[in-house]
Amino acid sequence: MPTLGISPLLDAYFRRRFAAAGLVEASVPLDGGATTVHCWRFPPGSADGEDDARPVLVLLHGFGPPATWQWRRQVGPLSRRFRLVVPDLLFFGGSSTSAAAPGAGRVSEARQAEAVAKLVAALVAPPARVSVAGTSYGGFVAYHLARLLGPGAVDRVVIASSDLLKADADDRALLRRGAAERVEDVMLPRSPERMRRLMQLAYHRPRRFTPGFVLRDLAQYLYSDKVEEKKELIKGITLGNKDKFQLTPLPQEVLVLWGEHDQIFPVEKAFQVARKLGANARLEVLKDTGHMPQEEDPKRFNEAILNFLLPAPKSSL
Repeated sequence: MPTLGISPLLDAYFRRRFAAAGLVEASVPLDGGATTVHCWRFPPGSADGEDDARPVLVLLHGFGPPATWQWRRQVGPLSRRFRLVVPDLLFFGGSSTSAAAPGAGRVSEARQAEAVAKLVAALVAPPARVSVAGTSYGGFVAYHLARLLGPGAVDRVVIASSDLLKADADDRALLRRGAAERVEDVMLPRSPERMRRLMQLAYHRPRRFTPGFVLRDLAQYLYSDKVEEKKELIKGITLGNKDKFQLTPLPQEVLVLWGEHDQIFPVEKAFQVARKLGANARLEVLKDTGHMPQEEDPKRFNEAILNFLLPAPKSSL
């Protein structure tokens, strides 16, 4: 990563926002040291829950920058009501695993969920349950985590901007919108031009003009690390592959959140996902936002999560 440019300054600022929310940075070894998950978490002194009655919420980022860049507008408001666990998924930020060694097989979103489950077990003492919110690729992982651990361990689930029914036809449509030949060309921009195109796809209201040198700096800082591993993550996605995975309803209550003008996963898919998740799922579309509603309208995004995860008690009258 470069040492000059705007990206390191932004990175430091976003990290300070996490620290200001009361979170502490940790690297947690798993699998006998074969896997390391970097995360921001609630202070260890409250791990047993005896001195902190707040429920636990796990936030899972999407494909791209690390967690500090994607959840920076959420950790402040949400940390007042939840004990937060915010990991970098495998091969993002400071998280990695030797499971991706040659011959070990690709790391699917289901294997990402297994790593998150082990992280939760290391940080959260039973019988505490957790809720989970995932955006985009993180929504894939959140779905698998909820299914893996079940309602005994996972309370409520938020799936944001995440096409759990993604199929080859959706990838082809994305490539047309992104003017690219491969999905990794869209999701792993290596040039200012490709970075600009990704921002146009991700945001409903992107900045009118961002200088090329800034785009180059962002692409190099955010997308030049573990490139081959991330390409394998894209190829390892099992959702939409009917030979490897069948989407079934979750037993937990589920909130599906989506930006009205999402160009990565168009909003039409939101209705299909909500229907497929069954009677326990509800859908909320955030107007005037794209694929990143948590950034374009954090107030409404945060309110939607809080209202869902902390519903007002029903009147006894």
